[in-house]
Parts: sequence; C-alpha cells; structure tokens
Amino acid sequence: MRSHLAQLFCPVVLPSCFAQLFNHCCCGIGCTKRLSWKKIDYSRHDFNPAMVPKPLFVAKSQHLQQFFWKIPIHLTLIIISLIWTLPTVGLFISSLRYRDDVLKTGWWSVFQHPFNFTQYHLGNYIDVITSEGMGQAFLNSLVISIPATVIPIVIATFAAYGFAWMKFPGRQVLFMVVVGLLVVPLQMTLIPVLRVYGYLGLSGTLLGIWLAHTGYGLPLGIYLLRNYIASLPQELIEAAAVDGASHLTIVTQLIVPLSMPAIASFAVFQFLWVWNDLLVALVYLGVTPDVAPLTIRLTNIVGYRGQQWHLLTSGAFITMIVPLIVFFVLQRYFVRGILAGSVKG
Repeated sequence: MRSHLAQLFCPVVLPSCFAQLFNHCCCGIGCTKRLSWKKIDYSRHDFNPAMVPKPLFVAKSQHLQQFFWKIPIHLTLIIISLIWTLPTVGLFISSLRYRDDVLKTGWWSVFQHPFNFTQYHLGNYIDVITSEGMGQAFLNSLVISIPATVIPIVIATFAAYGFAWMKFPGRQVLFMVVVGLLVVPLQMTLIPVLRVYGYLGLSGTLLGIWLAHTGYGLPLGIYLLRNYIASLPQELIEAAAVDGASHLTIVTQLIVPLSMPAIASFAVFQFLWVWNDLLVALVYLGVTPDVAPLTIRLTNIVGYRGQQWHLLTSGAFITMIVPLIVFFVLQRYFVRGILAGSVKG
C-alpha cells in the first residue's frame, strides 16, 4: 500500500532521487537496515531536470495550451492566403467567361450557379493563342529574358566574390554605393538612359534592353550573392589559393558550385522581373512587332480603351506558364538563397 502511495505522489511532489528514497522508507518499516538521507548535488554535469517525470495531466495541459496558442497564428495565415489568392481566382474565372458576361456582371456572379458549365468556355484562350503576332512575341520574350538573366548573374557573381574576398582600397565604400542603388527609383533613369541610347543607336535594339535589365538587376544580385559568398568558410578559399588556383579558377570551380542556392534565387527574381516587364520594354524597344515582347502584344490585343480586357485575363494565364516552370524547377534553392547570409556562423 505504501509502495503504491510512493509511486503515486512522489513523481508529483519530489524529484526522482527523493522518490526512490521515500519508497524505500515506506516499504522498509520493520526492517533492521538503517536508511540515511543523502544530499543531492544539482550542480553535477550529469543532472538533467528533464528526466524528472511529469504527471500525465500536466503534459496534456501543456499540449492543449500550445494548441490554443497556435490557433490565432493558423487563422491569420489562412486569412492572408485567401486574400492573396482571391484576385488570381477572379482572374481565372474571368478568363473562362464570355465577353458580354464579363462586361455586365462581376466574376463572383458565377457562384450563383457554379455547376452551370454553359457559362464557361475556352474561346478567350483560343483567341489569344491564334491572334496574329503572339508566336513572335513569345519568342521575343524568351530572347529578351534569357540573356537579361544570364548576363547579370555572371557579372554579379564575379563582383560579389571581389567584394567578399578581395582586398582593395575603397571596397566597403563602393559596396555601400551599390547597395544604395537599390533605393533609386527606376523611373528616374528612363529619360537619361534613353537619351544615351539615342546617341549610341541602341534604342529599339535587343542589346539595349539587355543592358538596361542588367543595370537594373545588378544591385540586388551583387548584394544577395555577396552576403552568401562571404559566409563561405575562409579555409576553402585559402586552401585553393595555396594550391595555386587563380581568382578565376576559385570562382568557376569553387564559388559557383557552392553558391547555387543564392544564384538560383536571384535567377528566379531576375527572370520574373524581365518576363513580366512592360515599362522598360515599352520605353527602350517600342511597339515594333519584330522585337515587342508578350506584355506589349497583350496590351495591343486588349485595346487602348480596354474594350477587350477579357482577353487580358486569358493572356495573363498563358504568360504565367514559363515563369511557373522556372520557379518550380528552382524552388528547392529559392528559400536557401533568400536566407543566405542572414545568419552568420
């Protein structure tokens, strides 16, 4: 009986070491063996407070408390996700509706009869795909986006290595200037750069748009890659230098393979920016069909008064295909690249 009482109450009130001693005392009445209390040294390195057993109701109450604490967080995340995806849902529903329905009622009116499939059709997608010039515009977007993504990646990688591991006068000042360019509005540079392009004959050419997107993307690329490359172990760089490797060899054979997460995350940012760009392409390329990308072609289909904007919804989803493929291919590097250099050590 007393042994059962010791097992019941001692884990709640006493540590395990005292519980065993109390159990011996309760069961040893009448025995000739003399028991002595020993002082417990809690400063010992092998003492672990987590080993002290907890009652079952205490553990359950802690789990319930954690569950109720997480409910507001989960609700907030769900609400934010719904708000974020709501415009995309409306855009997709509008892309499947007839032109007259789009002009008369809002997209949410389809939920009055959601299973009435006669109010949906794929004619908008067919009109966009078969419209004149869309195939050429798609190729132009690829021709613009791929070099405008690769060129800044190459330049930013070498520049980031120089800022991270090469010693030269004014390195920190120059890096601060590059970071400061992140806050310069793009619109401030359009007229000055366009005048320079007019003098050099680069206006309306692919080379001009490549150089423009390279200049606009370099500050972010250098900042992101520099933080990641600077967090690499110094012993690797020193060992390669001792073995006689040049700076070019170190960058191409050591830095680039180790920095793939940061490079991939910057590639996603740059490609999405160039692929979805309308302003820079409209200013530096114009509306010439030979070089106009998808974004400019879609604006021409919609019309200057917006009377065909139901085609814009379907065209927007068509232009999403390539960016989605790029993102899903590089998504495993994306989070690691975004967090690059945020924690040192």
